[in-house]
Amino acid sequence: MTHDGSSPPLRPAELGPDSPVARLTPQLAQFAAVARLEHVTQAAQLLGMPQPTLSRAVARLEAELGVDLLARQGRAVRLTRAGRLLLASVERALAELERGAEAVRAEADPAAGRVAFGFLHTMGTEAVPGLLRGFRESHPRVRFQLVQDYVAAMLERLRAGELDLCLVSPLPDTPDLTARPLDEQRLHLVVPADHRLASRRRIRLAEVAEEPFVAVEEGYGLRVITDGFCAEAGFVPRIAFEGEEAETLRGLVAAGLGVALLPPALVPRPGVVELEVTAPRTRRAIGLAWVAGRPLTPPAAAFRDFVLSRRGRLLTHD
Repeated sequence: MTHDGSSPPLRPAELGPDSPVARLTPQLAQFAAVARLEHVTQAAQLLGMPQPTLSRAVARLEAELGVDLLARQGRAVRLTRAGRLLLASVERALAELERGAEAVRAEADPAAGRVAFGFLHTMGTEAVPGLLRGFRESHPRVRFQLVQDYVAAMLERLRAGELDLCLVSPLPDTPDLTARPLDEQRLHLVVPADHRLASRRRIRLAEVAEEPFVAVEEGYGLRVITDGFCAEAGFVPRIAFEGEEAETLRGLVAAGLGVALLPPALVPRPGVVELEVTAPRTRRAIGLAWVAGRPLTPPAAAFRDFVLSRRGRLLTHD
């Protein structure tokens, strides 16, 4: 116990060819079976192994520890004091291992497993809820861990195994990831309502080359896309303010702090006007990504297939 009465944190066991845990672990479940039944032959039948093999395994465990764990009385056995001490720890370890195995099986349960799904902030209001609603009609018990983040961070979590699938833009082009396009989304130039261009419906992006821009932070996919479209138009955007959310950027535009390339607003935002950009073609591809060559669990694979079946219908198009 620690000084405040709590249990000390578990210290990871040492591993390696000469570590006690690596040498002893194979015999621990066998020892527990003998200890529970207090009968070697019955324990061997329970484990589905020859009785002599089990007897030798327990003898090796005793030799490794240097103590007698069992007192033999014919075919029956009883635990020594050392055997009782070891059994208490072994039972806790086996129970924890069983809980871990059950949790892993639950994750992969086709009917009620869990899917770790990452997506762009701008997809969380309409597109993702629509996907989840449609999928749950046929898979009502599947659970989801939902993660909203910028693209670079999501892809790192995907590679690390923390996420199963990611809805991203732009699509990654690396050999370790598989990406499939799902839809295209138009990006509008958002300007303040009193801006000199606010009375227009369409513009060329080059017409705002000298304007201050508000944009998402570096590392976000939308920032990469914005910089790319500005480069196509022949200029480098002068970033006046950076944020993380599209609606925050709209607020900055409404305050007259700059212009922005953003996905269409779901509801009209007072104080701003959204203009169609005719050159370049400001559309971003949105797609689904997962780790190439890494098998997905059955629920994750089912959700991937469902999302891919919605190609061209992910977004509400104008």
